Amino acid sequence: TGQCGAAGGSPGSRARRAAGSALPRSARPRVPSSQLGFAQGVCNALSLEIKASPKVRAFIGEQVSLKCSFKSSSPITESLTVDWTYRPLTGGQMETIFHYQSVPYPTTVGKFKDRISWIGNVARGDASVAIESPVMSDNGTFICSVKNPPDVYHNIPQTVLIVTERGLSFQLTSAVLLSILVFLPSIIVVVLLLVRMGRKFGVLKEKKKSGCKKSSIEVSDE
Repeated sequence: TGQCGAAGGSPGSRARRAAGSALPRSARPRVPSSQLGFAQGVCNALSLEIKASPKVRAFIGEQVSLKCSFKSSSPITESLTVDWTYRPLTGGQMETIFHYQSVPYPTTVGKFKDRISWIGNVARGDASVAIESPVMSDNGTFICSVKNPPDVYHNIPQTVLIVTERGLSFQLTSAVLLSILVFLPSIIVVVLLLVRMGRKFGVLKEKKKSGCKKSSIEVSDE
């Protein structure tokens, strides 16, 4: 975080550092190494790491989960907050659609009213939400923001939601595809054998019919 850097600070502090650097090394005030280590540790602690899926695909009318996980160096407290914001694919301003602090507060207005719900668990570092009955107009960018004071600085991962129509009534899973590849050749072989046997049986039947001769008995009355 830039605010923890040694190059920052107010003009007065920068002037005092410049004046101190002009003094001889022996005359400069010495700062105990324990204090320096404590300051660096505090700076490193004020940060959060957030992970979210860069792209999520959904189908019209089927629930979709927006995954978000975080890692904080500070213990989880009631001060932790989670905010989900949304910007449409067509552009525009970001709008907050979900807020969490001890309990979930889904939006009560807008297109996601009564359609967004909390499925996360902050104790496990999970800040995920779900959207019910997505439509194509929901396509856009979602941002998950987490603050756990004193950890408030973090990266800003973005999730792009793409909602489409489901083309098939079922999905070809890897197991189904493997079964088709294994059993399809066997089925073809069996069908070919049945066709061949049927033709052979037909030929034998025709030969049998042509080989039989009808006998006629002539009865004469004299």
